[in-house]
Amino acid sequence: MSLSATLPTHDTGAGLKHQAEVMFRRKRVFACAMPLLILAYLVYAFFAFDVPGLVQRASFENAARLVSDSYSYKTHVTRDNRSGAVEVAIEGERKGTYAPGTGPEWVRFGADTTIDLGGGNIVTYGADDVRYVIPGYGTITARPGAGGVQATFPEGPLPDYVSASRNRVMITTDAGRLTITRNRTEVFKYQTGWELFFFTLDSPYHGVGPVQLVRLAVAGEGPAIWHDFWYNPMWRHGDVAWALFETVLMAFLGTFGAAVVALPLAFLAARNFTPLMIVRQAARRVFDVFRGVDALIWTVVLARAFGPGPMTGALAILLTDTGSFGKMFSEALENVDDRQIEGIRSTGAAPVQRYRFGVIPQITPVLMSQVLYFFESNTRSATVIGAITGGGIGLLLTQAMITQKDWEEVSYYIILVVLLVFAMDSFSGWLRRRLIKGDGGGH
Repeated sequence: MSLSATLPTHDTGAGLKHQAEVMFRRKRVFACAMPLLILAYLVYAFFAFDVPGLVQRASFENAARLVSDSYSYKTHVTRDNRSGAVEVAIEGERKGTYAPGTGPEWVRFGADTTIDLGGGNIVTYGADDVRYVIPGYGTITARPGAGGVQATFPEGPLPDYVSASRNRVMITTDAGRLTITRNRTEVFKYQTGWELFFFTLDSPYHGVGPVQLVRLAVAGEGPAIWHDFWYNPMWRHGDVAWALFETVLMAFLGTFGAAVVALPLAFLAARNFTPLMIVRQAARRVFDVFRGVDALIWTVVLARAFGPGPMTGALAILLTDTGSFGKMFSEALENVDDRQIEGIRSTGAAPVQRYRFGVIPQITPVLMSQVLYFFESNTRSATVIGAITGGGIGLLLTQAMITQKDWEEVSYYIILVVLLVFAMDSFSGWLRRRLIKGDGGGH
């Protein structure tokens, strides 16, 4: 009797041991297979995305030039080879053009125009030729005319920074760039800073130091100084400030509009407030549709329907966030404490009053936290959306990028966007503490 009783126990132990061995074997296989699968995917992606070709096509020189353009500006010294007229302009714009016969101190006018690029690099516009003295190499002389550009170089092979053909000579050094064609000769000189950021050349306050500006402002010229700065035709500070306001407005209308729309719909999707499954499922599928389509796709669709503008961007944010808020709000409603609702019900309160005083106070911290977070995030999204709808700082940023000329303006707009995000992060954090915790301090 005792022997037969031990047999099932032995069989059971052996079965459990076998199951454990199978389970551990599966885990070992899984632990080995997953790294191999990940490695195989990375190898596939390496060739599918043409990473070798990407590295081969990459131009780090162009990237470095782009970065330098973001914190420097170019001064163009241009001569019309047919008339001999010389013009000096910052970034080559008419709004930054010096008066005839004037220019920065490194450009000297006379019978010949001498351009000192620094470090011994001297370019001279002669009566019928162009001379460029390059330290360590020698003097390059070019005579542009109807027959092309006849250039004379020092003996020996041409250095890499010189490109010469019959109709064009281009010399690019660390000091600047010289381009000579039949009809035009142009020198670019890079200098660090954002020139004409405060005042343009035609402003009487250009070149005035900060101390003198303060004195003039105290003397009563403050409105004129502010006018010349705010309506700077090159940097357009007033237009940029309005574009930033439009960006924040898009994010605000879209985010809080979505919260207002999603809150009542969330009651329809909550299991404990809507017993009919068909109604719940319909509400949840609506949220899935709104949330499943990215805001950029909504932006394109709405722009075709209503035309471009900041309001179109706000509607795109509203549609996407309605789906996200609806899901989060409905989940918060399903986790409310029914005892508070029953307490309100015992006082004879109507259903609307029960929701107002028994439900809303419980979910308010979650609602406000999510809404403020989305508001902060949508401030960044509104920049990209504005580039499509034609509103906000995104439009100015896109225009500056398309021109591929004034990348310092691009960096200016990017810095403003980053500062705006910093400000919105601080503001939303303060408001969250104020509304949810009742703490108006900075901790």
